Amino acid sequence: MRTLTPTDQWIGALDGALRTLAGRHVASRPQPRAPGAAAPLEPSARHEAAALMRVNHVGEVCAQALYQAQALGTRDTRLREHFDAAARDETDHLAWTESRLAALGGRPSYLNPLWYAGSFAIGLLAARRGDADSLGFVVETERQVEQHLASHLDRLPAEDAESRAVVAQMAADEARHADEAERAGAAPVPAPVRWLMRAAARVMTTTAYRL
Repeated sequence: MRTLTPTDQWIGALDGALRTLAGRHVASRPQPRAPGAAAPLEPSARHEAAALMRVNHVGEVCAQALYQAQALGTRDTRLREHFDAAARDETDHLAWTESRLAALGGRPSYLNPLWYAGSFAIGLLAARRGDADSLGFVVETERQVEQHLASHLDRLPAEDAESRAVVAQMAADEARHADEAERAGAAPVPAPVRWLMRAAARVMTTTAYRL
C-alpha cells in the first residue's frame, strides 16, 4: 500500500470536510429503534425533540472534524487507525441524527461549517501537543459528550422513544471511545482546559438549539 504524503492527507481531510457538511451519510450499523410502533408527537414535543437532535447532529459534525484533524496530526500509524475507527462510529451517529432530524421535520444547524472549522482547528492543535495529550483530549471530550447526552435523555419527550433509542446508543459509544483512549495512553487534561472545553460546548449547544 502506498504511503500517503502530507499533501494526500490534506486532500483527504478536505474531502472529509465536504462529505461531512454536504453529503448524505450512510451508517454501517442499523439505526437504533424502540420496540413497538412509534407514538405520535404533539407539535410542542416534536419541536423540542427536533431542537435537541439538531444539537446532537452538530456534536457529530464536530466529532468528525476532531477525529479527522487528530488523525491528520499524528505520526503514529496505529493511532491514526484508532482515530479513523472512532470516526466511523461517529459517522453512524451522524447518519442517525440526520435521519431523526428529517423524521421530526427539523433541519441541521445553519452554522455547521463554523462548528466544523472550529473543531478541526482544536483537534489539530491537540494533535500537535503530542499523542498522549491528543488522546487525553479525546477522553475529556467524550466524557463531556456522554454527560450531555444523558441530559438529553432527561429532556427528550418521554413519548419520543425513537430519538431516545438513538441517543442512548450514542452515549454508550462515546463511553467506549473514552475508555479506549484511556487504554491507549491518554494524559490527563489540565483543569483550566476542561473548564474552557465546557464553556465552549455550552456556547455551541445553546446556539445550535436555535440556529
